[in-house]
Amino acid sequence: MTNVQPTSPPQGQTSDWPQVATAGFDGLVVRFADTLSEPANRAALAFRVAVERAGWSAVQETSTSLVSTYLRFDPLGTAHAEMMQQVKTLLASRDWYDAALPEGRKLWRVPTVFGTDLAPQLAEAAERAGLTVEEAVRQIAETQLRVQTIGFAPGQPYLGELPPAFDIPRQTNLTPQVPEGAVVVAIRQIVLFSVTTPTGWRHIGQTRFRLFRPDAPEPFVLRPGDEVRFEPISPETYAALERDGPDGGATCEVLS
Repeated sequence: MTNVQPTSPPQGQTSDWPQVATAGFDGLVVRFADTLSEPANRAALAFRVAVERAGWSAVQETSTSLVSTYLRFDPLGTAHAEMMQQVKTLLASRDWYDAALPEGRKLWRVPTVFGTDLAPQLAEAAERAGLTVEEAVRQIAETQLRVQTIGFAPGQPYLGELPPAFDIPRQTNLTPQVPEGAVVVAIRQIVLFSVTTPTGWRHIGQTRFRLFRPDAPEPFVLRPGDEVRFEPISPETYAALERDGPDGGATCEVLS
């Protein structure tokens, strides 16, 4: 692993960041921190955009995780050492922790039922957070959450960060199944499920927003860097949204 120190790491991190590591014979991973933070996530998103804009002919694929940028390249087209040097030179060109977020981001407003039989673990999550149910819903609804990464299932976002009270652990046991459109919470993050699946996160809300649309020209609705607001609705309104198509009443606007 190669340490590069051209930029200032986020608060609480040592000067060992960012780091560049190999990933097999044709990949590099640039890590901006060992724990999630807004600056580290911002850096990963911004660096991926910069790699794509650089137009390096050998790069065949890029992606991001919570605090890392991955690139896959053709080792027959560019020597490994040359690719590493290109990455290190780009890293040294600016402070990635303070970089602008990607252009073309959208803000989605998603109608959501909190609690009721549709999302039965809201009260448990609120208690874990030391909040009343009403206060928990208010804090979530008032927080504009960033899509930090897409993972686990097709088009599925990890959204953060929630206020510190929501730094609650995952469950010790799995919930056997939550439906597509479920809003689940743990460790100051929300996951909005794109498929029906088991989960160890607490099910606190339910939407009709379909995130994975395999027959659409762009199957994934959300992209890293997009932002989401969950807007509370009644169960009656939720039932009526069944007629609203795959957006489930969600609306969007361009942020930048």
